[in-house]
This record gives sequence, structure tokens and C-alpha cells, in this order.
Amino acid sequence: MTRFTTDEDLTRTDPGFMERMTHFAQVEVPQDEATKIDEESRHLAILATLLGCQGQEEFHVELERALDAGLTPVQVKEVVYQAVDYLGIGRVRPFLTLTNDVLEARGVQLPLPDQATTTMEDRLERGAAIQAAYFGEQMRENWKKGSIERWLADNCFGDYYTRTGLTDRQRELITFCFLSAQGSCEPQLTAHAMGNMNLGNTAGFLRKVVAQCVPYIGYPRSLNAIRVVGEAEKAFAAAQEER
Repeated sequence: MTRFTTDEDLTRTDPGFMERMTHFAQVEVPQDEATKIDEESRHLAILATLLGCQGQEEFHVELERALDAGLTPVQVKEVVYQAVDYLGIGRVRPFLTLTNDVLEARGVQLPLPDQATTTMEDRLERGAAIQAAYFGEQMRENWKKGSIERWLADNCFGDYYTRTGLTDRQRELITFCFLSAQGSCEPQLTAHAMGNMNLGNTAGFLRKVVAQCVPYIGYPRSLNAIRVVGEAEKAFAAAQEER
């Protein structure tokens, strides 16, 4: 397994920094009553955020914490798999290798049971149906516009969002985190903020998710995500009134 810097290493070399940073990230933020969320969602969000910002060493630290807190190997693998849609395999492959190393070091037998539920024959239809459910009926025929739109339906949604291991709400949550951490994806972040709201992840919940991820992506991208959630909330409310 690749050797990463541990919290213990940094506590030895940078004790004053680690005291403040650890208190903020592991005590002050998760225990804040105004922004607290359930532990499962918190760990899923942080893993996705660290993938989004390419925080490989911190992902290793958080992966161990998430597994210790009760996330299953299937759940963490599904987060990594779905990241390929939003970050590309070029940025995700190191995280997949890291995850496999951590799981095998814990005695987990790989490969895990396959979570796929589609075939090559029905992935397009199933993916388009999920797009319509998340974002509106107008998306059902969106795949006909061109190759990328077709791949979005059959590959992104048909291959990944149809998998078991995570709920629909969890899948949209981690997508929101991939995009908010990545930056410069505001149109997509707005669309997926609304997709979250369509599935029941409210604007208030998304703001709490962003707050829980502040230690991992910093304030500029966090504040930008909060702004986008506000804009999506207004658009979501307007769409609800039209129905």
C-alpha cells in the first residue's frame, strides 16, 4: 500500500497547526447544532468532496474513518465508481487503487458483489427514465440530441445511477459534492441541486452538507456552493408553483 502522511505524522511535525485544524474539522464542524447531519450522509459527502477536489491523502484518512463509522465497502466503492462520470477516469483511477488497497488491508475480499442492474440492451431506456425522474419529463428524450447526450443517458445514468448500494438521494448527494468541490461547474451544480430537491434533499439539507465539507474544500468553493443552492431553491420553488 502507498505510504501516506498520517495525522500522527503531522501531529509530530506540526503540532500547533494540527491542534487547531483537527479541532475544527473533527469537533467544531461535525458537532455544530446548526449544520449537523446524520453520520452516513456526512461521510459520503466528505468522500465525494475529497474526490472532487483531488484530495488523495485526505481521502485515505477519511476512508478509514468512514469505514470505522459503519459505511460499507459497497458504499465507498459506489462513491468512487460514480465519480468517474463527473471527474473522468484520469482523475479517479488513483482513488480506486487506494480504496482497493485499504479494503484488502482490512481483509475485504475483492471483487465485491456486482451492483449493476442494467444490461447493454436496456441501459439507455433505464438511464433516460432516471433523468426524467430526477430532472423532469423533458429529459426523457434528451439523449436524441447528440452523442454526448446519449452517453449521458446510457453511460452516466444507465450504467451508474441504476446500481444498487446507494439510494437515489445518496447518489444525487454525492454528485452535488463532486461538482461543488470541483469548481467551475455552476450550471451542472445548479441542475443537480434541483435534482437533489426533487428527490427530497432540501435546500436546507444541502447547505448543511456544504458546511460539513468546509474543512476539506475551503471557504471560496463552499460559499459559491451556498450561493448556487440559493439560486436553485428559488428556481425549484418557481417550478413547483407552475405545476
